[in-house]
Amino acid sequence: MENEGFSKEGSSSSDDELVDLTGTAQDLIDDVPYLDHGSTANHSNGSWAGNAGLLDLLEEGVPGVGTYDDFNTIDWVREKSKDRDRHREISRKKKQSVLALLFSLSDAFSGWLLMLLIGLMSGALAGGIDIAAHWLTDLKEGVCLNGFWFNHENCCWDSKETTFQERDKCPQWKSWAELMVGVTEGASAYVVNYLMYVSWALLFSFLAVILVRAFAPYACGSGIPEIKTILSGFIIRGYLGKWTLVIKTITLVLAVSSGLSLGKEGPLVHVACCCANILCHLFTKYRKNEAKRREVGDENRLVLFYVEFHTPWHFLELFPFVLLGIFGGLWGALFIRANIAWCRKRKTSRLGHYPVLEVLVVALATALLAFPNEYTRMSGSELISELFNDCSLLDSSKLCDYLPLSKVGDKGANFSQSSNGLADRPAGPGVYAAIWQLALALVFKMFITVVTFGMKVPSGLFIPSMAVGAIAGRLLGIGMEQLAYYHHDWPMFKSWCSPGADCITPGLYAMLGAAACLGGVTRMTVSLVVIMFELTGGLEYIVPLMAATMTSKWVADALGREGIYEAHIRLNGYPFLETKEEFEHKTLAMDVMRPRRSDPPLSVLTQDGMTVEEVEAMISDTSYSGFPVVVSNESQRLVGFVLRRDLVISIDNARRCQEGIVGASHILFTDHSPSQPLGGPPPLNLRSILDLSPLAVTDHTPMEITVDIFRKLGLRQCLVTQNGRLLGIITKKDILKHMAQMANRDPDSILFN
Repeated sequence: MENEGFSKEGSSSSDDELVDLTGTAQDLIDDVPYLDHGSTANHSNGSWAGNAGLLDLLEEGVPGVGTYDDFNTIDWVREKSKDRDRHREISRKKKQSVLALLFSLSDAFSGWLLMLLIGLMSGALAGGIDIAAHWLTDLKEGVCLNGFWFNHENCCWDSKETTFQERDKCPQWKSWAELMVGVTEGASAYVVNYLMYVSWALLFSFLAVILVRAFAPYACGSGIPEIKTILSGFIIRGYLGKWTLVIKTITLVLAVSSGLSLGKEGPLVHVACCCANILCHLFTKYRKNEAKRREVGDENRLVLFYVEFHTPWHFLELFPFVLLGIFGGLWGALFIRANIAWCRKRKTSRLGHYPVLEVLVVALATALLAFPNEYTRMSGSELISELFNDCSLLDSSKLCDYLPLSKVGDKGANFSQSSNGLADRPAGPGVYAAIWQLALALVFKMFITVVTFGMKVPSGLFIPSMAVGAIAGRLLGIGMEQLAYYHHDWPMFKSWCSPGADCITPGLYAMLGAAACLGGVTRMTVSLVVIMFELTGGLEYIVPLMAATMTSKWVADALGREGIYEAHIRLNGYPFLETKEEFEHKTLAMDVMRPRRSDPPLSVLTQDGMTVEEVEAMISDTSYSGFPVVVSNESQRLVGFVLRRDLVISIDNARRCQEGIVGASHILFTDHSPSQPLGGPPPLNLRSILDLSPLAVTDHTPMEITVDIFRKLGLRQCLVTQNGRLLGIITKKDILKHMAQMANRDPDSILFN
């Protein structure tokens, strides 16, 4: 992580104090060791004489130089420059031989091949997760006699003893009550099924949290806040590694199947990024370049359901659509505040010390409260599909239990079936029972999701958020439908809702409610409308979707500017600069740079006046990630910037491989070699690891410009000069702390936790 400054005194927020790098025991699939002892054995040239003894580390290709420590930010400018140099070299050589031309073609094709492999691998894993989750979810209620590996739907596919109305009931599928006590109904059957449902839920959740805790702590949560931070340039070793992928895949199935109020869509993005990171190591141009590797992560869009509505909407329906947007915005803002408060309590209290117990308690409470209500007992995706459904004549769902038109009497004598679908009809007893159950399910989902998201199991937020909105939307849709039926002569309905017409589509309201709540939680707008457009397959619903989504965002933004993922990024102290957040304060670079007036002077290197021993002492006395290089301590004229990691690796390699390099050897960052005392040790030239063009601003540069530079160039640090003389340094962490201070937040919260 970036340092506050490069002063000689250690800072309480320095890298080494934030993270014990030597104790990190995560998956190191993308780690590069400081030195490969086998590959450096031939670097020694055996002798030195004058300038011939200078060690050019770039030509020697010292392993580890140009790589980064864990919990640090990459240098985007350097990585992009490396890729341009590599591409320029390939283009130059391809004209020299057929082999070089073929290599150039393979290099150009490698990106397409990588995308294909990522799509195949992530798609196969997503399909496997979905199939396994369906099977384990159904296993909580019963088992298939034809094969325990069949879920309920697959078990009854080829049965000859089912009807269309009861297509989920077949002799091959047995509930646990049928298997254990031999009955399907009654108190004993209900108790047995209840106990088995709770037992399976506890087992699945226990296995999920234990596997995460024991093998891959990074597999918990949705992963989206961390992926956004990683894609911005931050390095978290092992977060996209093979062990994280394996454990996240397994525990995601278990967590979803346990019945916890969570989804698999967010974690699937993490799974896809793990696939991308692992496959990148098959291609040189991605394996050796951190910036190129980040070009292939987190561009996923998921279409979870597909429904088709035929009934056109009316302009007057925009009012209830906007109401759904208001509800979604209110729910999103309140959910974010409540969830962040709960997660902060988890971090700062004893609750955080018992993640296994927390998961089991929440799973137990969820199972006990969910089983009696069929709309909370079913999985989240199944619930949303049920709520999105547009009723037809053959539907057996309680939500489609309307009274037949022949039983309505004079009120409905003139009603006939519309050409677009079924005419609006009065609700039957099944619909009224469903309304009460859905109202209870809405309250249950709103509260239980707050404490579930953020636990130490894989947990997505798309499905729970959409479920809350879909329930609210379906309830409003049914209310509007019945209002239009009983009062079709009201002015608001009379012009467009004639008797016998299919005026209101409750499933459409459910879809808009789902979009509004998801938008309120995540603050997505255009991308969410595109997702919902793909979901419905119809252009005519773009305007309702935009009305609900934009209203939701406006209402939620009025109560808090952050989406749920940005809020968790800030809670965890990740070094992430939000591109959409405006910097409106009138401060200058000199107000933010280090050192401050009360701080010691900068720790700097001179271009030709320091020995190996002096540089090693400075490295050991500080914990900063890099050092400015100046002409001399007197002039402080800026020459360049060198990274701590490159400096350590280069000196260590020179001591082992370059004859005559000792503590008294001078370190040079110049093209020429100054005269050396006769008989003295040879100098060590490290100009090859020096960044000769570090980005610098003047001390009077407005911070709004500086912040914009950091965002658009992905900088990790920026030097501050006055007339070419070095004054200080600004790191990404300094900017984040300054922005927090300007927003009246605790600046010390900006550290990786």
